[in-house]
Amino acid sequence: MEPIELADRLGRWSAGRGPLYLLLAGRLRTLIDDGELPAGAPLPPDRTLAKVLAVGRTTVVAAYDLLSAEGRVVRRQGSGTRVAGAAAAVRPDTTHSPAFLQLLEPDADVIALACAAPRTPPPEVVEAYRRVLPDLAGLDGDIGYHPLGIPVLRTAIADRYRARGVPTAPEQILVTGGGQQALSLIARALLGPGDRVLVEAPTYPGALEAFREVAAVPRACPIGLGQVRSAALAYVISTCQNPTGAVLSTLARRALVESAAREGIPLVDDEVLADLGFPGTDPPPPPLAAFGDGVISIGSLSKILWGGLRVGWVRGPAAVVARLARLRAVHDLGGNVPAQLAAAVLLPELDRLRERIVRQRKDCHDTMVAELAARLPEWEVPRVSGGQTLWIRLPHGDGTSFAQRALRHGVAILPGAGLDASGGNVDRVRISFVAARDELREAVRRLARAWRTYEPPELPAPAAPPLAV
Repeated sequence: MEPIELADRLGRWSAGRGPLYLLLAGRLRTLIDDGELPAGAPLPPDRTLAKVLAVGRTTVVAAYDLLSAEGRVVRRQGSGTRVAGAAAAVRPDTTHSPAFLQLLEPDADVIALACAAPRTPPPEVVEAYRRVLPDLAGLDGDIGYHPLGIPVLRTAIADRYRARGVPTAPEQILVTGGGQQALSLIARALLGPGDRVLVEAPTYPGALEAFREVAAVPRACPIGLGQVRSAALAYVISTCQNPTGAVLSTLARRALVESAAREGIPLVDDEVLADLGFPGTDPPPPPLAAFGDGVISIGSLSKILWGGLRVGWVRGPAAVVARLARLRAVHDLGGNVPAQLAAAVLLPELDRLRERIVRQRKDCHDTMVAELAARLPEWEVPRVSGGQTLWIRLPHGDGTSFAQRALRHGVAILPGAGLDASGGNVDRVRISFVAARDELREAVRRLARAWRTYEPPELPAPAAPPLAV
């Protein structure tokens, strides 16, 4: 197993209390006992793993020795360290993305800037639920299973697309339990093992997880993808790109849609962040779906309103939507009806709510950028015109080992390599600015302390080019 892969699987191992070697041994013990590290699997050498985790070699040696004494690993001179027992069939992987592990392993002492989402529902969400209670009480003869989504919400979503210049019928809308479920359904419906998926480098890590879950192979492309060919699917975030904040131009959008149509490649436009452009910036170009009938669009209320409102959607050709609905029916029969009723109330008011919300996001962005400039001036921190994250280049070292150091100082951030299907962008980190401004200031203070104690690992020398023959 590669050291960086094991570091991802370890998750937030060092965020607890106690000696680091005990924390590391405890997390490895859990992975072994749960079968995540199967019998016979080799573990990275002491020095190599220590460098990736930004700890001393003695920490890894002590953890391995403790597990060896427990009989969970076998250490032999010259052959390294392996999980005890004969090699066994490997179980299907669960997620090892730090963004998801942050949700699975919350810690009150850690400022969570790895997952970019609002922390508190705005008052309008509470009011929307109050307003729909009479409708909910008046339901009669409705079994409550709606794999496509309730009609009133599908109509409201279609109306919103028409207002943006994209003719849409309710039959082209599937309501989902958020944007992530939309991605998972699309992956299961349109991809198979070994299929190639074109993705931007960097991109949203949840998309990479969804594609890899069905054993598809993401292929890294430049931001905006450019000309697409030789793939089963293409995935792009055309507005407020995650994590860079980039916005694809009208000309590039038209060229991308035409290229995908010419090659017969389904094109997915992730618009979950499309409403998060900051005040004073130019409005984004029309959605990709305005340039071609075959585009599959994904939307959600999670990022602009609240993640707990698990309402997202897919807009696409009616035949694709019907196929997704059949798959959705097998998985969960349909979404939460009260949440959908509330979403139908909120959608017509979204533009008004958006004005206040994006103004708050810009204030948080400006606070974070100013604090980083004051405390970490050597970091390369490009400002963005919308979205929720900063894509930062470190002056030395790598994002994976620094993220481990930052976690031990009480801040969770995402290393850049996990957002790049090719494993590139190793010198980058993604940091969310969606938090209270006082919390952001404290997070930067902790990051600055982490940086002062950070000793980057030695990176392996690049391989020599082959000799000409």
